Amino acid sequence: MEPRGKAVAGRRQFLCGCCAALASVGLGAGFAAAATDPVVVPVESAPFHLEVFENEYVRFLNVLIPPGKVGAYHRHSIDFAYLILESTDRLEITVLDKPMALVPLKAGQVVFGGYSKAPLIHQVANAGQGSFHVIGIEILDSQPARFSPSTRADVPAYTSVLDNERVRGWRLVLQPGESAAAITQTAPGIRMVVQGGDIVESAQDKPDHELNLVRGDFAWQAAGTTRAVRNVGTSPVEWVDSS
Repeated sequence: MEPRGKAVAGRRQFLCGCCAALASVGLGAGFAAAATDPVVVPVESAPFHLEVFENEYVRFLNVLIPPGKVGAYHRHSIDFAYLILESTDRLEITVLDKPMALVPLKAGQVVFGGYSKAPLIHQVANAGQGSFHVIGIEILDSQPARFSPSTRADVPAYTSVLDNERVRGWRLVLQPGESAAAITQTAPGIRMVVQGGDIVESAQDKPDHELNLVRGDFAWQAAGTTRAVRNVGTSPVEWVDSS
């Protein structure tokens, strides 16, 4: 994992996935906006969305919608894999020209939207008590078979959370003192931290690398690396890897 603070591997306190806020206005419960002719913006241009970095493969987005904020209508047209870091007790989502619906997303949940085949325009409003916090990647690479992703089936510590033609992802949870055997990153991907702590990463032909992770940290992972990790701290560590 690259150290935080670099352009593509820095700590971010808020990230993006699926929504944004239209204006800094206070709102009560049940307030999904109704507009006859709403302005629709690309997801990366929506207010409260942060485009953290982009390379030839992905665009990393970061969204934090505070309680009482309503998002602008925005357009998804690129395949999007995202992680719910923080949810809220009342999330109102309105697809353009359809009624508002309550969506019970949970912290730690991993979601995939196949928007290249089924584009979507919607608006998200946080009518709950907690913040809505999402991080995710738009998959810019248009060649699904360009890489052969690893399976990690022989490393029980990794649990599959996504597996389709566009992205393959795993969840890794390590209790204090636990370790995960070495895996090889055969396709480029990204690591997104759900629960932080202290780890040591052992990469092929490199000295051990000790890291202190915080929820919301992320790191771009190039293809061709082999690494094992162990939890050297006093609290559980959890992250989601893609490949």
